Amino acid sequence: MKILVTGGAGFVGSNICIYLKEFYPDSYIVAFDNLHRRGSELNLSRLKCKDIEFIHGDIRNPVDLLQIPQCDWIIECSAEPSVLAGYHSSPHYLTQSNLMGAINCLDWARENHSAFLFLSTSRVYPYTIINSLPYVETETRFIPKYEEISLPGISPKGISEKFPLEGARTLYGATKLSAEIIALEYAEMYDIPVIINRCGIIAGPWQMGKVDQGVVTHWLAHHISGKPLTYIGFGGSGKQVRDLIDIQDLCKLIIWEIENLSVANKKIFNVGGGTERSFSLCELTNFAQQIVGKCVDISYDPDTRPGDVSFYLTDTSYIESISSWKPEIPLPTTLEKIAKWLVDNSEYLKGVVL
Repeated sequence: MKILVTGGAGFVGSNICIYLKEFYPDSYIVAFDNLHRRGSELNLSRLKCKDIEFIHGDIRNPVDLLQIPQCDWIIECSAEPSVLAGYHSSPHYLTQSNLMGAINCLDWARENHSAFLFLSTSRVYPYTIINSLPYVETETRFIPKYEEISLPGISPKGISEKFPLEGARTLYGATKLSAEIIALEYAEMYDIPVIINRCGIIAGPWQMGKVDQGVVTHWLAHHISGKPLTYIGFGGSGKQVRDLIDIQDLCKLIIWEIENLSVANKKIFNVGGGTERSFSLCELTNFAQQIVGKCVDISYDPDTRPGDVSFYLTDTSYIESISSWKPEIPLPTTLEKIAKWLVDNSEYLKGVVL
């Protein structure tokens, strides 16, 4: 089997490449990346050690894709992943990478008769709707008042694929949703197999976390280095809630989708850790203190950033109903793995994460 992974030197892409190579040792894996994000160059040696071919190129440029030999699959996980992208600067890189780049990848798949697996985002769901939901405030987190909510696609299990899509979602979310729609049109028009995974927070070792993307690694890194942190938005309480899926659990899902293409074809799945792997920033602080063994100064900024949401949990009922997959790795295990990776590679990561 031949598999192309775009964004293959990033956190998600590099881990997928390595997992696929270990699961399919006789496969030919290509990691394609423009190395735009700082720290992605650190993954090149990991890829080389696994005999994974790296091709330097940019999905925004169709000519760059001509370097790549025909593959059975393209896993499209390249993106400008920041929700804040475009708010205080030009949206050009965002739109060209997330939308036009995805279209270029789809066209490559059409020409090469490749199956197309697209890593989308939970941010396709409008923050305007999510933030309008009633919730109660406990000591450490916000919890929606489910009994008062009549919208489809939300329950104590989280947000499902049936949640409404009408409303503002940031340019990041809009470009990913647009790419989803076009991918499904390619599937119909050109008979390309297409699978779409809408992912929430993905975490694990080798994520070069920042405040706007990779918050879990960012939080643990600051506890290790002793740098201060800030609870931003929603009154500065740190009670906004997310769930987390370990990168290894995501890789296992991708294997299932490759092995069960006829079942997963043309489907959209919400993919995340669910309620069992949920946390607020307050609770993440407590986890970090326990794992690292020290506290850091935390300030409070009550102003909510554009496009932020008070709450997001992934309802994975749909994918679990048609597959043997479910998230398995507990939240504390993922956090401990990240902390160990940060400590073990502290010299290597100085100036990048630490």
